[in-house]
Amino acid sequence: MDVFGLLGNPVGHSLSPPMHEAAYDELGFDARYVTFEPEPGDLAAAIDGAAALGITGLNVTIPFKQDALEFVEPDDLAARIGAVNTIDFADASAEQPTGYNTDAAGALRALREHEVTIENAAVVVVGAGGAGRAISFALSDAGADVAIANRTESTAHDLAADVPGATGHDLADDTLDSLLAQADVLVNATSVGMEDDATPVPAGALHGELVVMDAVYRPLETRLLRDAAAVGARTVDGAWMLLYQGVEAFELWTGRDAPVDEMNGALRSRL
Repeated sequence: MDVFGLLGNPVGHSLSPPMHEAAYDELGFDARYVTFEPEPGDLAAAIDGAAALGITGLNVTIPFKQDALEFVEPDDLAARIGAVNTIDFADASAEQPTGYNTDAAGALRALREHEVTIENAAVVVVGAGGAGRAISFALSDAGADVAIANRTESTAHDLAADVPGATGHDLADDTLDSLLAQADVLVNATSVGMEDDATPVPAGALHGELVVMDAVYRPLETRLLRDAAAVGARTVDGAWMLLYQGVEAFELWTGRDAPVDEMNGALRSRL
């Protein structure tokens, strides 16, 4: 039996186990997906222990995504992003397992599966934290012109300096009005809208030519997405990015095409 899992603290809320186990059931894999909750100082021991036990692959979530870089051999994208959310133990002869960041690929795939053209698109990413970093690098690598807007403007400029061709901005209403007037895609990479009925972008800045994706998946219909739909914009809810980062991890670990419909059904049945 293959064992996959999730490292985080806490992990009780995670939707990864049902999503991945739906894939195993559909393909007839003898596998299980389990959660591990080490203490913050025990990450190295947890990864070493997983390798010693023959665990096939791990996802990594808060608060370990950045710290995990020290204990894996990251691929180029994960190294540039500065965070790992997927670990592959396939090469038993390697000194360290391989680390990936499938959040980046998940965001791109979520947009592309909704027939959004990325190359040469003008994209505004709101938020310069972990999700914003992954999404900004992914979009830039795919050929988009990326503008990063953040509450702390200096953080936006710092991220923009790392992301090829990106620009950094504040979150002032007039700044967003100007950026979004020329934008094709808006991505909310903050947690605004998760805890209360709030939005990081004033409704008046939105327009019907936009595609609006929200990384928040609880609730599925955030205030930002409601406002976007009201002006005729296309919307992509946060469960799609969550789904496709899991799909990317599954495919890295197994070398098989993931049963996307079954994984999506398992995910959305729990939201």
